[in-house]
Parts: sequence; structure tokens; C-alpha cells
Amino acid sequence: MTAPRFDTILITGAAGRLGSELRRGLAPLARRLRLADVAEIKDIQPNEEVAVFDLADEAAVLKATEGVDAIVHFGGAPLERPWDEILNSNIRGSYHIYEGARKNGVKRVIYASSVHAIGYYRLEDHIDANARQRPDSLYGLSKCFVENLGQLYWDKFGIESVALRIFSSFPEPADRRMLWSWLSFDDCVRLVTASLTAPRVGCTIAFGISDNAVKPVDNRLAGHLGYHPQDNTEGFRAAMEAKTDPADPHAPAVQCLGGWFVDLGHPDDEAAQ
Repeated sequence: MTAPRFDTILITGAAGRLGSELRRGLAPLARRLRLADVAEIKDIQPNEEVAVFDLADEAAVLKATEGVDAIVHFGGAPLERPWDEILNSNIRGSYHIYEGARKNGVKRVIYASSVHAIGYYRLEDHIDANARQRPDSLYGLSKCFVENLGQLYWDKFGIESVALRIFSSFPEPADRRMLWSWLSFDDCVRLVTASLTAPRVGCTIAFGISDNAVKPVDNRLAGHLGYHPQDNTEGFRAAMEAKTDPADPHAPAVQCLGGWFVDLGHPDDEAAQ
């Protein structure tokens, strides 16, 4: 049996959909997983320890990052939310994560960024990681902030970062868009594992997507991670195309990488109604 590569890995957002998958998938890599979330975390395993706190609580974040070898930061608001929630959970909370890494000597952070950091690009643009950010929402804007935060902490403090621009990670595709945007749970684990174990990552942006037939982005600039997706959506295509009507190909939500996020208004306007 291969010895674990790490003593302790911190996973934030561990009670969420992807955090729960990472608990399973990353277990062989570490002697201990430290699980963090604002929500209750259930079914604790012998190799797991739990910390429940809000990412906006700097003292709690600093404590949670003590004595860990790497941070897998998947916590925060998972969708478009009012500005105050985005600010506290995603922006301020992620700053606390990087400060925890800096003050506690953690050398690598793997961050769950999002397609929504580049949501206004169109499928036919075929961008790579050098394309400038084009957020489609306050949520996407917060992802851009943390990508830039990671760059700062690499250049100034030598903390490595991999920002994973995750597209659509669910058990299986839920609509036609996901036939090209889907990231399987197993490929998500492969991507995070590659990001943790690559010999050197510097500050890398990688697209979180499976090996689907339609490839709207070019992941070559993250080739040094060694991520090789093994799943694709072809097995779902016939059933998905049979049960859903084709959408208007000229609709922004169909043309743009961000999907229906590009049609959202300002969330504070909606909250006030």
C-alpha cells in the first residue's frame, strides 16, 4: 500500500456536493483530512476531523489552516447571491484562506474557481487560460478576485495556486448545455489530485471539464498538471437530445460559456422586490 503523500489536507466546503466527493477521492492522498464548512458535516470517518465556521471569521480560518500541508478551497457561496453574501463568503473568506496559508506556511492552495469568471465568452471563441477575465455575475466577479489573489500570493509570497474553472459538475448531464460543459465527479477528483501532486504549479488556471466531444476551451496551458479526463457525455447524448427541445442558438445563454448566468439581473434588485 502506497504511503499518503500528505499528512493533512484542509478541504473547505466539505459538506457541499463537490466537497463530499473530494472527501472520498482525496482520502488516499493524506493521513488526515480536515473538513471545514459553515454547515454540519455528517458521517465523519476515522481519518477525518471537522471544523464548522464561517469563512468570514478570520480567526477561525487562521486556526483551521494551522498544521496543514495543502488547502483545497471549495467553500463559499455556490451561486449568484446578494452582494454582501458574495463579499463576505467568497471575497473576504478567500482572502482569509490565503492569509491563513501565508501565516501558517501552507505552500499550495487549490481553488474552486468557475466558468463564470469567463462567462461572456462564446463557445466559438475557443479561449485558453491567457484570455482576460469576463465575469457574468457578482459570483463570477468573486472568482476573478480570488484568481488574482492567488497570483499576488504566488508572486509576492511564493504560495502556489491552481484555480480550477469548473464548468458543470454533477452526477450526470442535466440539460443540453452540459453535453459540452460537464465535469464528472471522478474527473473532478482527478483534476484536484493532479493539482495537488504536480511537482510544480506556480500560479495555474485550469479548466474543469471532462473529455466531451465539444471542446470550447483549450487546457494546454495547464498541461504541466498532468490532468487526463477519462469521462465524457456521449453515453448521455441520445437520451438528452430526445427529451429536450433545442434552444434558440442565437440566445445569449446558448452562445455564452456562462449559460443562463448571462441573463441574470443584479441580485440586490431581485432581493429588494
